[in-house]
Amino acid sequence: MMKTEVTIAGVTFKNPVMTASGTFGSGIEYSEFVDLNQLGAVVTKGVASTPWPGNPVPRITEVYGGMLNAIGLQNPGIEVFLERDLPFLKQADTRMIVNVCGKTVEEYEEVVERLGDTGVDMLEINVSCPNVKEGAIAFGQNADSLYAITSQIKKKARQPVIMKLSPNVTDITEMARAAEAAGADALSLINTITGMKIDIAKRTFALANKTGGLSGPAIKPVAVRMVYQCASAVDIPIIGMGGIQSGEDAVEFLMAGATAVAVGAANFTDPCATIHVIHGIESYMERSGVTDIREIIGCVQS
Repeated sequence: MMKTEVTIAGVTFKNPVMTASGTFGSGIEYSEFVDLNQLGAVVTKGVASTPWPGNPVPRITEVYGGMLNAIGLQNPGIEVFLERDLPFLKQADTRMIVNVCGKTVEEYEEVVERLGDTGVDMLEINVSCPNVKEGAIAFGQNADSLYAITSQIKKKARQPVIMKLSPNVTDITEMARAAEAAGADALSLINTITGMKIDIAKRTFALANKTGGLSGPAIKPVAVRMVYQCASAVDIPIIGMGGIQSGEDAVEFLMAGATAVAVGAANFTDPCATIHVIHGIESYMERSGVTDIREIIGCVQS
């Protein structure tokens, strides 16, 4: 019998497939199409200490090989999450990972503390959104700042902490090492790559924010490379993401050193994308004679 269980920071997942934050809400809307019980985990959209309105529209545009978004982490805040989303998620037989966002260290800490005794399995700390001018990306692009905020959050957190890294840096391994040194229990990468599109008919930017985060198949080779680099640089587990659309895509990330994977933009074109990825991994294992998924995790490391 094939074994697809993986463990990250003491938390065991039935399989390595989860949702990427910001592409699945809290699972409420998608539950009409997807059996959440089949997922390794649901990773929620970013949750802040207070409601965030996000950026002005237009804030999504299609590009070759993917999409650009400048949503700006719009979310209703921690109160709504605790009253509406958390009770819904608790009904599903899957792990719960809450993505936490903020504009100051204190805002991150407030959400982390509020989630302390809620039954949430892990926290993913978003310090890498390219569409929020305050906080977020500033913490994720400077190793010293990343070390400082990781250290502070670890002092407050009662769950294992995943630091979500930005690809918009010179050396991703420097950031990975800083997060690990500060006590992070795991890393997730990559967040979106900053891009731009110009509407040549209107002679203006396609997004009101001018720039947006590029996601989708176009970024997969970059993501696989960065996951490989970080897996070679640190000893903590990595959740890999960026352009995953199939089981074969996911297997690439696992072989590069990721312990788990997250499916993001593919959810927008196919609400059942995560389920297809799970089945695709199982099909690969069956075809290849792999009985335990751990056999292929990091198998190309040298």
